[in-house]
Amino acid sequence: MTESAFPILYFAPQTCARVTLTALEEIGLPFETSLIAFMAGEHRKPEFLAVNPTGKVPALETQHGVIVQNGAILSYLAQTYPEAGLLPQADDAAGRAAILTELFRCSSDLHPLVTRFVMSPMISTDAADAPRIRAKAAEGLAMQLAPLEQRLSRQPWMLGEEWSILDAYLAWIWFRITGAGFAADAFPTLEEHHAKASQRPSAKSALAREAKAQDELKARGLFFTPPNTDRD
Repeated sequence: MTESAFPILYFAPQTCARVTLTALEEIGLPFETSLIAFMAGEHRKPEFLAVNPTGKVPALETQHGVIVQNGAILSYLAQTYPEAGLLPQADDAAGRAAILTELFRCSSDLHPLVTRFVMSPMISTDAADAPRIRAKAAEGLAMQLAPLEQRLSRQPWMLGEEWSILDAYLAWIWFRITGAGFAADAFPTLEEHHAKASQRPSAKSALAREAKAQDELKARGLFFTPPNTDRD
């Protein structure tokens, strides 16, 4: 780990670290980034494993230590910087649980399905399993996204009238699956939500940082492209 006066986000472009990156941009305070090149195996090197032993991004180095897992990082940032409005601030246990429910909906219900849909050839050692894994993931995604499609047809953002970091999380999920061929036709409201969330200044700033990181990886011949899959 490094010593810095500012938080350090360990990230890779197009990963779910985009959500934490957006949160940090939304807060608006100085922070640093450390690019992890997966194609160079940097996520398995001792230097990064000392930061996060699971070898995954995002990892956020703070004055309170390193925090990993998007749900934990986002919860920490929301509580540490309440003025940023990343998540509503509930006064009671039931209210806090309701907010965590929505956060875990993204991180525990949807996110694993995203991985199986986008990275299906890498889930099993038997390449013949990939189409079945991908199809089941698409089925699960459709089921999980249906109530969100309905919810967002009644309100502008995930939690109501105000944007929250959950909207950035859902936008990343939509970006990943539609970029890998998920059929978007049945979810026009989610498509609109993604477009709207992507226009937020914090989202644009996060994408600009990602673009620089992608250029660096491409210059090094290390930009990762998900395995080819049959499109839906």
